[in-house]
Amino acid sequence: MTRYDRRIQVLAACLSALAGYVDAMGFIKLGGFFVAFMSGNSTQLAVGLARGAGGAVTAAWLVSAFVLGVISGSLAGRISARQRRRIVLLLVATLLAGAAGLGGGGTIGAATAMAMAMGAENAVFEHEGDVHIGLTYMTGTLVKLGQRIAAALAGGDPAACLPYFLLWLGLILGATAGAALYPYLGLGGLWIAAAAALLLAAVIPEAVPASGKV
Repeated sequence: MTRYDRRIQVLAACLSALAGYVDAMGFIKLGGFFVAFMSGNSTQLAVGLARGAGGAVTAAWLVSAFVLGVISGSLAGRISARQRRRIVLLLVATLLAGAAGLGGGGTIGAATAMAMAMGAENAVFEHEGDVHIGLTYMTGTLVKLGQRIAAALAGGDPAACLPYFLLWLGLILGATAGAALYPYLGLGGLWIAAAAALLLAAVIPEAVPASGKV
């Protein structure tokens, strides 16, 4: 993350905010399941299997939809390598618009489209088959944040932790907005997310990513 210029760091934080916004709406709609945070759903799956709870089916479905979204995003990016970020974000916008349209008629279709969109979003910063900036999960980002803070305390560059903090803060702010708007808009709030993905597709640069992962 620190090897990217400031513009990419800010855009990554915006994409993280988009993920938080969508995940918060999905979490509320699904009563405790996630559409972006698959570690949580994996734990839900394991607990459901151990207890014989029906929630295991929901968790497994969402994990499968997310992985399908990752596959779709990765393949979409391969179609046009020179425009891969924009192509991936257009796919994300389409899936989110589909989820918004399906939100009033049922939960399964909307949740599937949301999870697929969040999986696809992670392909935005994919390069040579690897994701260089994780956008929908923060565990690795917080580990890096802690490592950079430790390095700063040991005499390193204190500013090195800022990109990771910005990425985490983006998710938190996006999730706060999603949770705040859900009571008023329901999954109709996903139209905002779809528009945001389109806007980001229009402004995101297509420069070759820096070497090294987050």
